[in-house]
Amino acid sequence: MARKIIIDTDPGQDDAVAILLALASPELQVLGITCVAGNVPLKLTARNARVVCELAGRPEVKVFAGCDRPLERRLVTAEHVHGKTGLDGAELPEPSMPLQDAHAVDFLIETLRREPAGSVTLVPIGPLTNIATAMRRAPDIVPRIERIVLMGGAYFEVGNITPAAEFNIYVDPEAADRVFRSGAPITMLPLDVTHRALTTRPRVEAFRALPGRVGPAVAGWTDFFERFDKEKYGAQGAPLHDPCTIAWLLRPDLFTGREINVEIETEGRLTLGMTVADYWRVTDRKPNVTFIRDIDDAGFYALLTERLARL
Repeated sequence: MARKIIIDTDPGQDDAVAILLALASPELQVLGITCVAGNVPLKLTARNARVVCELAGRPEVKVFAGCDRPLERRLVTAEHVHGKTGLDGAELPEPSMPLQDAHAVDFLIETLRREPAGSVTLVPIGPLTNIATAMRRAPDIVPRIERIVLMGGAYFEVGNITPAAEFNIYVDPEAADRVFRSGAPITMLPLDVTHRALTTRPRVEAFRALPGRVGPAVAGWTDFFERFDKEKYGAQGAPLHDPCTIAWLLRPDLFTGREINVEIETEGRLTLGMTVADYWRVTDRKPNVTFIRDIDDAGFYALLTERLARL
């Protein structure tokens, strides 16, 4: 039976690839896509999610707009990485499918209450504002969550928006703190693993050579945001961060990690948004996260290419 998931997202080119991978995979049933402000403002993330669903030929997928700002802070966005639309790099038509009337947080709460307990996995690949807001408004949903599989944070790779913090956690550290303290089972795919899943020219060209519109669009997006990461890190390619979450759901054998405690820094002058990972277990803090640190990158790109070819 297909695993039921809700993708919570702020598309973003790599978010878009994660959505495509999920929609191409019969092992997963996407109950809905909830959008949050992050890489770009909410109006654009809600637009971009629908653009991606239509690109995949899946206009029936329900897309919901959620929180337009962090719990306690002003919104920080990342147009410097993703371009002014968030999906720069591929020319795609404006979406014709509707945005759902309900708020994303209401959809999260209602779905988790309606579906059997332990049957819905949340896949947040942007700031955690929607998830934290749902938990705060309806604490009864927390034990009903099967697992939270999130892209966010870093430890050995430190930060990508500040010296200490990864973007998704930095945008709303208070939300992240609430989620990490919730007691829900969490699998965390931080920069430590996503930075080992780099694009290469052959990998991008394999996307471009796929039949239909999806492969060339993914290649165009990759061409666009690669330039930023290559310049920043001096690497040969760019990490495809967010699809790692979906790949972990499909093929956990491609990944390795360990159970550790992760706390979120919400007060640091220099370290706001840092994910303080007790990787070496030097404290007595109870493990609250499966922290993924390594990936079979060849296997990951083979899976991604094979699935995108289905759309």
